[in-house]
Amino acid sequence: MPRPVVALLESRMSRELARLVEKHGGDPLCVPAVREMPKLTPDLTSKLIDDLASDRHEVVVFMTGVAVSLLFEMAEQLGRRPELVAAMRRLTTVCRGPKPTAALRGFGVPPTLSARDPFTSAELIDALSGLELKGRRVILLHYGERSETLAETLLARQAKLEEFWLYRWEMPEDLEPLRGVVRRLVAGEIDALAITCQIQFRHLYDVAVELGLAQKLVRALNEQVVAAAVGPTCAAILQAYGVRVAVMPEHPKMGPLVMALMRHLDRGPNVDSSSPEHQLVTH
Repeated sequence: MPRPVVALLESRMSRELARLVEKHGGDPLCVPAVREMPKLTPDLTSKLIDDLASDRHEVVVFMTGVAVSLLFEMAEQLGRRPELVAAMRRLTTVCRGPKPTAALRGFGVPPTLSARDPFTSAELIDALSGLELKGRRVILLHYGERSETLAETLLARQAKLEEFWLYRWEMPEDLEPLRGVVRRLVAGEIDALAITCQIQFRHLYDVAVELGLAQKLVRALNEQVVAAAVGPTCAAILQAYGVRVAVMPEHPKMGPLVMALMRHLDRGPNVDSSSPEHQLVTH
């Protein structure tokens, strides 16, 4: 029996994700759908450190581990990492999930607050609910695009908000591999699609629109391809485009995602992934 082909659109962790798929009996097709373009300059880093060191801000919110690493690595290059660490330890630091939490701790800054599982903006807003934010100066370090819900919630709570992007999400320079994935999905040559970041699917869909295959892509994902989402945010974007999510692990991490997906594929083509009992694979 042929090994199922699993399309992976991950960029940063593509090798690790591909190895997981291979380990569990799949044939990974790795085509990154996103470029992470750093926007953090020495001047911006110096401004942030100056502001933090002067106690101009009181709360810093980190959305991703990448943002933490970029900031501290640039501070190291400028010879100002100890200054940044000292400033951060005086502030209230808030992390969306385990990756920024671990990254901050690795640089010697124990986070004040961390969002709970499944680490979406909703859990982060909940983690912030006990903080008095009215009139307080808050820095929000976004991921590749603006977290609208979180930013607007902070503004509604009358925080003095400053927003920064340390990197941006952009389309790959060469779109032909992504076009190939769309064509193969529509042709039924791929068994599953795993989404680990919502921008991946948006870019895939945009390429399908360019090819005139958007409706066929959605139909293929609903009828012949198993669509898997790493967590609620990814599941929501798939559903917003009319795609039924067949697999979502209980814990929003790559390992549980791959294990849940491969178990689902092992059940064979007769499994009705639209039925309630198969909408959520939890182990």
